[in-house]
Amino acid sequence: MFDAVVFDMDGVIFDSEKLYRRFEREVGKRLGASDETLSRLSDRLAGGTRESNRHVFAEIMGTKISYDEFRSEFMTKMDAYTSVHGMELKPGVKKLFKFLSERGIKIALATSTYRERAEKHLKAHGLYEYFDEMVYGDMIKNGKPAPDIYLKACELLQVKPEKTIGVEDSINGVISASTAGLYTVMVVDLIQPNDEVKKRASEIYSEIISIKKLFQ
Repeated sequence: MFDAVVFDMDGVIFDSEKLYRRFEREVGKRLGASDETLSRLSDRLAGGTRESNRHVFAEIMGTKISYDEFRSEFMTKMDAYTSVHGMELKPGVKKLFKFLSERGIKIALATSTYRERAEKHLKAHGLYEYFDEMVYGDMIKNGKPAPDIYLKACELLQVKPEKTIGVEDSINGVISASTAGLYTVMVVDLIQPNDEVKKRASEIYSEIISIKKLFQ
């Protein structure tokens, strides 16, 4: 039996990856990038922190374009959209959180998103109170795919990684959780599992509520 579940946020709790891609694409197209390049860029950026993504962006887009300016522009667009429309919750999330809470399973967050933005959306959906611990992108030095964020979550929860489930939707996230030693579950969102994911993920589900199977 597992003692805890640590959740990524974007693409796992919230249906936000489609928004990231929408606004990344808008800005990228303005900068002259092709659809193929932008698709590859979005896959590589997903789950990463601002620092790790800066290197990925330079690798794919070159150094003539500033990642910080690119990010600032698409995040401004995204924040303007979510301030009006909110952030859509993924199906089954509240039901799963209630299920875990009723069974005394600890819940933590491991998101590359910074604290202010993450807490705003979690509180808006009444999810904040479910979490025993939270680790944000601005709390760690090395972002996903490094294992640091999941190791920190387990440390704060006072649980062993091997007794903890890590829930992810990105390749960066799956590598991070599995390297940290968690029982890694990929819940497929926009990124399809590649060979690396298939090798590392203990389970690959199409919907988050399937995690209940691991407690029955």
